[in-house]
Amino acid sequence: MPSSPRVVVCGPASWNHLIGLDRLPEPVPHMQFARRSWHTIGGTSAGKALHLAGLGIDVRLWSPVGADEDGARLRERLTRAGVVVEAIASEQTERHVNLMADGGRVSLYVSTPSTPSTDAVEAAAHAVAEADLAVIDLSELGRLVLEALPERRAPLWMDLHDYDGATAFHEPFLRAADGVFMNDDGTDDPWALMASCLDRGPRIAVCTLGAQGAIALEVDGARHEVAAAPATVVDTNGAGDAFMAGFLAARLHTGPVDIALRAAAEQARVAIETEHLHPALAR
Repeated sequence: MPSSPRVVVCGPASWNHLIGLDRLPEPVPHMQFARRSWHTIGGTSAGKALHLAGLGIDVRLWSPVGADEDGARLRERLTRAGVVVEAIASEQTERHVNLMADGGRVSLYVSTPSTPSTDAVEAAAHAVAEADLAVIDLSELGRLVLEALPERRAPLWMDLHDYDGATAFHEPFLRAADGVFMNDDGTDDPWALMASCLDRGPRIAVCTLGAQGAIALEVDGARHEVAAAPATVVDTNGAGDAFMAGFLAARLHTGPVDIALRAAAEQARVAIETEHLHPALAR
C-alpha cells in the first residue's frame, strides 16, 4: 500500500437544516418551539470523506451537486475541510430537513439529485478502479457505478446501514464488497446477520451497536469486539460514518482488526462531540 493511499468515496452529500425539538412530532396538528436550529453538511458519503480527510487520507468525494447556492456552500465547506470534491452535475443539490429529539431523528427529503449522466458514471467508475480503496454508498450513483466497474478495481467497502439481511436494493452492494459495515437496527442477531453477509462474498463484516460499541466477524470465523469510546454527546448524526472512516484509515496503514476497531470507536467520538459531521465544519 502506498505511503499516501488514495481513497474514493461515491455517494450522497447534502445541505441540511437541523432542528432540535423537545420531542419528535406526533401525527396530529400541533405547535412546538425549536430548541435550536442550524444549517450544515449532511450525507453519508460526505461524512466518511470528512473524517478520512481529517485523518490525513487523500480522499476524493464523487457526489451529485447542483449549480445552486446549496451546492456552492457544500463544495466550499468540504474543500476547506480537506476533501477533494469531484462534483457530478445535478439539477439540484440534495437537501434535507432533520427533526431531532432525544437521539431520534426524522429526515425530510426536500430535494434529491437527478440521475447522473453516463459520462459522469464512467468517470467515477474509472476513479474507483484507480484508487487504493473505495467506498460506494447506497444510492442511485452507487448502483450505477457498480454496474460500470471494470473487472480490475480497488478493494470495495460498503456501508449497508440498517440492513435486515434480505432487502433487494442492498444485494449488489453486498456481493461486490470486500468488507461491509452495518448497524444493528435491522436485526436481533447481529452475529448471524454478519455471517450471512460473509456467505455472499465479503471477507469481513462490522456491525455498530450504538452505545454498546461494535463487533466484527472475519471470514475465517475470528470474532472481535470493541466498547464505545466515552463521549460528551452533542449530536449522534454521522457517528457511523466516522466509525467506518476511522476503521478504514487504520486498515490502510496495515493495522490489525482489533486496533482498527479501537481507532474507529475513537473517531466516532469525534463526530458525537460536535453538532456537525466533523469539527472541521465549525471553523
